[in-house]
Amino acid sequence: MKRHLHPHWILVELPLLAAALAGAQIAALPDLGYRAVPDPLKLPAGANFGEVPSVALDARGHIYVFHRGPRALMEFDAAGNFLRSIGEGLFTRPHGLRIDPDGNIWTTDVGSHLVLKFNREGQVMMVFGRQNSAGETDSQFNQPADVAFGRNGEIYVADGYGNSRIVKFDREGRFLKAWGTKGAAPGQFNLPHAVVVDANGQVIVADRENARIQIFDSDGNFLKEWTHLGQPWGLALSRDGLLYVAAGRDNRVLVLDLDGKIQGGFGERGKLPGQFGWPHGIAVGPAGEIYVSEILNWRVQKFVRK
Repeated sequence: MKRHLHPHWILVELPLLAAALAGAQIAALPDLGYRAVPDPLKLPAGANFGEVPSVALDARGHIYVFHRGPRALMEFDAAGNFLRSIGEGLFTRPHGLRIDPDGNIWTTDVGSHLVLKFNREGQVMMVFGRQNSAGETDSQFNQPADVAFGRNGEIYVADGYGNSRIVKFDREGRFLKAWGTKGAAPGQFNLPHAVVVDANGQVIVADRENARIQIFDSDGNFLKEWTHLGQPWGLALSRDGLLYVAAGRDNRVLVLDLDGKIQGGFGERGKLPGQFGWPHGIAVGPAGEIYVSEILNWRVQKFVRK
């Protein structure tokens, strides 16, 4: 008897099957030889992290952690010793964190719809967006997720949860352009969640709910996409031109070259060292060490080569 596919099976089961096949492909990847370092960050007495969406490193190897709890933005030295907290009282729901080439600290806040630039001393130098006012204008965001920097100081914001676009500013903070709408076609987004800019000026976007990475030129022209990575949540570029991906729901870290070829990966779901509970943010240090922030496990893990 001929079998007819029910429309619900086509709409629901086929995407799940595709995701399962992608997961199976990732599961077979070689281990790159990373191991978790016990207790990499030394919190102040009595302090704890909440959910940790982001981690970033500066040129000195200092580690910055952006979490959802008291002292929301913390700085640690390269040995993991706590130094200070920054921006007390300024954050509603922390999300993205980046350090620009000049050592300035940038945050995105999905609760207040703001992107903030701090100097090294922790003073606010630029404000992008309107506090507690969501919108899709030249001066407003709707839950911005991440920020990245171009070769000439351009600022790219992944405007992210409420809107579905990338917004570009010049180094002085003047609006230049925006691109993207909600959807799954090339150049559209379903939650642009992380953004980085490579040495050639290409803008690399983790299109989270579309389970792909899209690559654009610096003016927002679509170049290509990679759809074989599971669901990318966090992105980081290393000095040697590799792309590190925190694959959130897959509970893995993947390492790619800039042609999209997977070099390897590690991780699995769990609460023990080396396991993950929704890895959300990722950063790579000057010696190749990897820091991963987790939502469900309320921690930052550090990985080094065996």
